[in-house]
Amino acid sequence: MDENRGEANRDGQIRGTAGGTASVPLSVLDLVTVGAGRTASQALRTSVDIARLTERRGFHRFWVAEHHSMPGVASSSPAVILAHLAAHTDRIRLGSGGVMLPNHAPLVIAEQFGTLEAMAPGRVDLGLGRAPGTDGATAAALRRTDRLNEGADDFP
Repeated sequence: MDENRGEANRDGQIRGTAGGTASVPLSVLDLVTVGAGRTASQALRTSVDIARLTERRGFHRFWVAEHHSMPGVASSSPAVILAHLAAHTDRIRLGSGGVMLPNHAPLVIAEQFGTLEAMAPGRVDLGLGRAPGTDGATAAALRRTDRLNEGADDFP
């Protein structure tokens, strides 16, 4: 554990320096929700606005979560969203409130978040999950486990 990151130790006590000014480091979780009559582009712009407000208000971290095949949620790619948020904020920590490892090659996620860390040093957190984060058909399309031996020309 990095004592300067403001994380809880084994006893649940907060140690270190939080990025915000609250006595308890508060965070926001954003699903990048797409409201009725709105578009994913509008939802992403709103998320930037919320992240900026969250940063101005002294919150510690802004999380996004991975969800797939949900018309009302535009957060299917946490790494891409976090890169966008990093470009529009200055100091708030940014994190994935769960990249679902069953859906991705672990090395790809490690490389993506390593790149994000290089773009926004000291501001990126990777939360991992093991749930599919979607319905069975979408999970199957994401995983492609039955096609591990396909060649470059074998994609449907």
